[in-house]
Amino acid sequence: MPTLEQQRTEARFLLDDRFPSDAFAAYYTLYHDPKRTDIFLNYDQLNRVNGFLTRAQTGLDLFRPVVVVRAVNELVAASLFESGLHANRPYYLIAPLSLGMVINRMLTVTDSEVLRVYRLDPSRFNSQINVLAVSSRAPDGSPRFEIGSNNQVYARAGVNWRSPHFAEVYVYTEAQARGRGWGRSVLSSLCVALLQDGLMPLYVVSEQNAVSINLAESVGFVDSGAREFAAQVVRIEK
Repeated sequence: MPTLEQQRTEARFLLDDRFPSDAFAAYYTLYHDPKRTDIFLNYDQLNRVNGFLTRAQTGLDLFRPVVVVRAVNELVAASLFESGLHANRPYYLIAPLSLGMVINRMLTVTDSEVLRVYRLDPSRFNSQINVLAVSSRAPDGSPRFEIGSNNQVYARAGVNWRSPHFAEVYVYTEAQARGRGWGRSVLSSLCVALLQDGLMPLYVVSEQNAVSINLAESVGFVDSGAREFAAQVVRIEK
């Protein structure tokens, strides 16, 4: 039985962690906490890796692991779903759009969406430093910025995950504080900190979320062209 590090070495042949299109899959496959990561590999007749499925337990949802997959064709993807997904258990799946048909054929799919992957363009970066934005550190050491008062946080921006090249960011503004530019301010401050750390910020958003897309573009994020299929899925035992 190969070790996780051996599996990661083999899976790397199907990834390039320097590109936004592979950044999400690369993080969970190559860099996520090894104690909470399982990788399933598929091989062709020449014993070459032609697909993998990574199952990662995250702190965001203890009962719904994140799953990423890469496969050279639908047959490989189908085999990986059979070996890597427990029947009747929910997962949050991120996969290339090209695998959408086999996903819908083999799995019960809900809340599906197409995600755009935006990357920060330093030449367009609109750095808006707001003195109200307070810097702190998340438990994993990543930067975080907040604007609040009277023990209430109204806008926050932080990091979902970090790899050697990228950091996926998030931003949230409470409804009563929207329209003041606070979301833009905390996101801008976060991007400054990440660039200083040598990381390229990524912003992953549903194609249907025009408000979030407009916010990202106003800060200086540009569409990388990468698209991912995302959904809640369950493999039903037949």
